Amino acid sequence: MSSDPTPRGPDRPELQKAIEEIAASGILGVQLRVDDERGAWVGSAGRRELGGTQRPLTGAHFRIGSTTKNFVATTVLMLVAEGRTGLDSPVADQLPQLGLDRRITVRMLLQHTSGIFNHTGEYYEDGKVAAGIPWQGKEWVDLRFHTYEPAELVRFSLVRPTRFEPGAGWSYANTNYVIARLLVEELTGRPFAEELRQRILEPLHLTGTLAPGASPEIPDPHNHSYYRYDDAGVERTIDITRQNPSWVGAGGDMISTTADLHTYFCALMGGMLLPEGLLAEMRTPEQTIGYGLGIFAQDLGEGRTVYHHNGGQGGSAALMYASADGTTTLTAGLNYVDDPGLSLAAPFQKAQQRLAEEVFGTLGA
Repeated sequence: MSSDPTPRGPDRPELQKAIEEIAASGILGVQLRVDDERGAWVGSAGRRELGGTQRPLTGAHFRIGSTTKNFVATTVLMLVAEGRTGLDSPVADQLPQLGLDRRITVRMLLQHTSGIFNHTGEYYEDGKVAAGIPWQGKEWVDLRFHTYEPAELVRFSLVRPTRFEPGAGWSYANTNYVIARLLVEELTGRPFAEELRQRILEPLHLTGTLAPGASPEIPDPHNHSYYRYDDAGVERTIDITRQNPSWVGAGGDMISTTADLHTYFCALMGGMLLPEGLLAEMRTPEQTIGYGLGIFAQDLGEGRTVYHHNGGQGGSAALMYASADGTTTLTAGLNYVDDPGLSLAAPFQKAQQRLAEEVFGTLGA
């Protein structure tokens, strides 16, 4: 796996310009891979680490945040294809120990329509915030190597008020995917990491992708991620490349590379991982925000749709986009200085929009 930061493939000055602009907007570094009818292009912009001058490594591992959810959804749908569970089966029948509402189905977990409280906190329409487990500020910094058990995160959520009755709304909740991963382990009798390896990673030769569990380590090579916070009136910035991701669990703990994300998403969209009917179910969005089963569907107009699931977690972010047939993909890894105010959220949103439009054309609503 190459770590050469020099762009390769066809001359694509528009892509290099786009990532240079992203780096200039406040994102520390960007590594980008685009595969389309013109071939594969790989490049980077910005810096690998604070205080350094080296550009980000293009073959680097990075934490992919909520892009994890798509891998989890695919694994669950593989089990549906085998008849081990059904999309509309009550989850409580297979995980009775959790005490879930029997109306909550597998589909509701994958589509965020269960109504379960998000263990990382809730943001309500009226501006109110209900705190979750610590994942910001000095409290998180002090706990960044603490291990949370998945069942602990679920219990935390279930004793708090639900957002709505099961199936009556849409609300993004990391806890849905913590439960989905527990379901995989219950149905197979094996750890999720092992199931992922046998079903997806090995068949697709994804050597740079892993579900780390509670391990704080990240394989070499990697770029660096940072966190800025207030410590008794003193602003501090620390390297958080190493951190225990069990606080987010299956909502966003995986590690990958741009090459692996390309191979995986190309295979998924190309129909290599799921039967046609279940792939169609995955890609059918609910109407609130266009979320399918672990995937976003975005209408480009003229009968074209782009599918994606991006993610950000602790100074690291992933972009993963593909055309409906998987022949065009955009995968990227961003490293940056995160903070409790999520001050780079807007630049990140602009970054993903800018890159996606360069590759797929103007995005529709």
